[in-house]
Amino acid sequence: MTGNNNSSLPIGVFDSGVGGLTVLKAIRETLPHENLVYLGDTARLPYGTKSPESIARYATQATAKLLLHDIKMLVIACNTASAVALDVLKKQMAPIPVLGVVEPGARAAVAARPGGSHLVLATEATVRLGAYRRAISALDPKARIKEQPCELLVSLAEEGWTEGDIADSIVRRYLHEAQKDGFEADSIILGCTHFPLLRNAISAAVADTVAVVDSANTTAAVVQQTLRSTGSLATGRDPGTLTLLATDGIARFARVGGQFLGTALTADDVHLVDL
Repeated sequence: MTGNNNSSLPIGVFDSGVGGLTVLKAIRETLPHENLVYLGDTARLPYGTKSPESIARYATQATAKLLLHDIKMLVIACNTASAVALDVLKKQMAPIPVLGVVEPGARAAVAARPGGSHLVLATEATVRLGAYRRAISALDPKARIKEQPCELLVSLAEEGWTEGDIADSIVRRYLHEAQKDGFEADSIILGCTHFPLLRNAISAAVADTVAVVDSANTTAAVVQQTLRSTGSLATGRDPGTLTLLATDGIARFARVGGQFLGTALTADDVHLVDL
C-alpha cells in the first residue's frame, strides 16, 4: 500500500454503477488538476439488495483494484457501501484517507439548518440502513429526520428524464408522500448519487427557504479539504487525467455515464476489469 505524500498520485473513486460519476464530476470541477480513477462495479449492482457481508467484500475488492493504480485517497461514491464498509476500509487503507458520501451530506445539512427538520431522499437500501439518520443525529441531537425511499428517481436519472412533466410529477409525488404526516423539511438531502441530476426538479418543487444539499458537491469539498490538510493537492497546472473502469457492460456504462459526467463517452473510454 502506498503512502499519500505524492501529490501526483490519483484519487480513487468507486461505486456499484454509474451514479458515483456525479461525485466524480464534482471532484473534477472542484479539483481540475487531480488525476482520477473511477471504478463502477456494474457486474454486481445494485449493492442495496446484497447482505452487509457481501457489500463489505465487494467494497474491499473494488478498493484492491484501485490500489493497483497507486491511489493517494479513496472516495466511496456509493451511499450503501459508505453505510456498510466505511469503517472497515478506513482501517484497511490507513494511512491513505478514505471518505464516504454520507457524512459530508449530513454535515452540510446540519450546518445549513441547525436544529432543523431534514428530509433524506434516498434508495430503499439506504433508508433501510439508516446511515443518514445516524450521521445527522450524531451531529445534531435536536434534529428531526425523515428518510423517503425514491426508487423511481434512479430510473429517471439513468434514462436521462431529469426535466419536464414526468420528472416534475414524480418528484412532487415523493415529496407529497414525505409530508403526509405533517413533516415539513428545512433541508432536503439528495441521499443517492443519482439524484443531483434531478436537483432542478427537486428545488422547483419546494420553497426557496428549503436548503437542498447535494452530497456530490459536499463530498468534493471535503476531498479538497482533506488533500490540502495532508499536503497532497496536485501541484501541476495541466488538467488531470481520468481513467474509467467497469466490471461489466461498458457500452451501457458509457451511454448512461456520459449523462452523469456531463460529457459524451464511448465504450472505448471505459476499461473492462475483473474483481
